[in-house]
Amino acid sequence: MKIIIANKSHASYAEIICNCIEESAKVRGTGIARRTPEYIINKMEKGNAVIALEGEKFAGFCYIETWSHDKYVANSGLIVHPDFRNHGLAKEIKKVIFKHSRTKYPHAKIFGITTGLAVMKINYELGYQPVTFSELTDDETFWKGCQGCKNYDILTRTERKMCLCTGMLYDPEKKKEKKKTPESISKLNDKAFQRLKHIKQTFFYKKEKAEKE
Repeated sequence: MKIIIANKSHASYAEIICNCIEESAKVRGTGIARRTPEYIINKMEKGNAVIALEGEKFAGFCYIETWSHDKYVANSGLIVHPDFRNHGLAKEIKKVIFKHSRTKYPHAKIFGITTGLAVMKINYELGYQPVTFSELTDDETFWKGCQGCKNYDILTRTERKMCLCTGMLYDPEKKKEKKKTPESISKLNDKAFQRLKHIKQTFFYKKEKAEKE
């Protein structure tokens, strides 16, 4: 298995990448903004993506988004092909794209919004912290990308203050001041993220029920 910086020679994998991302979202029952093969190819050509390959077979992928004149960076579209799941590949891909982001955009804040508990945990181990949406980029292009998500109505109803997704942020300046120890990382586990997700879902369910009544 090799995880490398993608380039235009990997364009033939764009279609399967898009399909894997979409199918994964359907299985999890979560919303996700639809990406086109052309969009994925553009990321590859700019050197803003990593791809995992087992020989010539596609295994996983993730790409970089930049916002607010490169002040904010997001690692998006993390996906592992079903044939290679449950072996820790997602975590390894995330480590590679995170390192690539830090190298290419050393002063940028790296952020993400996700409903996936596994991604939340990986992000936390890399140094991300849960934050409110107000601490993320205010670039309108980013938020327009959420329009393809089935939960977009929640985002608009709350005036972009919260949604079922959790915002997470890595701030390189803050990391200079304080570094996490392995002990502190282990304290925030899957149960903590599950509780956070449950609280959000319960909140929105009660609110929608009250509005219907």
